[in-house]
Amino acid sequence: MNHNVIITCALTGAGDTADKNKAVPVTPTQIAAAAVEAANAGATVVHCHVRDPQTGKGSRDPALYREVMERIRASGVDIIVNLTAGMGGDLEIGAGEKPLEFGPTTDLVGPLTRLLHVEELLPDICTLDCGTLNFGDGDLIYVSTPAALRVGAKRITDLGVKAELEIFDTGHLWFSNQMIKEGLLVDPLFQLCMGIPWGAPADTTTMKAMVDNLPGGATWAGFGIGRMQMPMAAQAMLLGGNVRVGLEDNLWLDKGVPATNGSLVERVVKLIHCMGARPMTPAEGRVKMGLKKRG
Repeated sequence: MNHNVIITCALTGAGDTADKNKAVPVTPTQIAAAAVEAANAGATVVHCHVRDPQTGKGSRDPALYREVMERIRASGVDIIVNLTAGMGGDLEIGAGEKPLEFGPTTDLVGPLTRLLHVEELLPDICTLDCGTLNFGDGDLIYVSTPAALRVGAKRITDLGVKAELEIFDTGHLWFSNQMIKEGLLVDPLFQLCMGIPWGAPADTTTMKAMVDNLPGGATWAGFGIGRMQMPMAAQAMLLGGNVRVGLEDNLWLDKGVPATNGSLVERVVKLIHCMGARPMTPAEGRVKMGLKKRG
């Protein structure tokens, strides 16, 4: 079991959730305020997407990331910042017998374009989504090919940003280990993403199997979506890992009770203490993850 726990709060994500819970932050001002809220509640790391302020849809506009980063830094609150680099991998296959007539949600760009905001802003951490995945029951695929991943991994390493490898299924972990063997990644973090249809299910057996295939000594975390957020946090701790909560993954504190990022962090802090462990501060988290504090 892990007794010194890094808490990541995933603040907003890119899904169509802004109309389902009024606490989901949309504008850069709201996202930065949510980061401060999470930090004050006990988070070690905030994981940030951005959204189009007009539509609430997920965005990869570097200017929006820049404003979020500037506002977090100007707040004076110490928090480790993890920016997503996963946007730009959405491919909506055309329905029925017209698969090449891609749908309106398609947003597919190259691996270096996905990293433009990371190159400009040099966050503490950025994510690398380590494989292609059927996403839900429709025709949407998240695309991240081996060739593109190798390019992205090398660029993140060259920038000196810590990579957090998003693992949605067992094959993603297999390929992540291959990139480490090839020298494309150096001491990355791992995030085991459980319960996203149709990736790895959020259950003990699957998480344990994935943990058993992590590199020795790896720093890792795990999370489940929806009602499995807290059970998977407890399971990750028991297996020696860290935790992730937040409105990207779960909108509810209890049945019928909308969550906030702060309330989810507070809930997992209570869980950590009840299990005889303690949350790590951002300063402690930097040491554990081998991060340099950036200006």
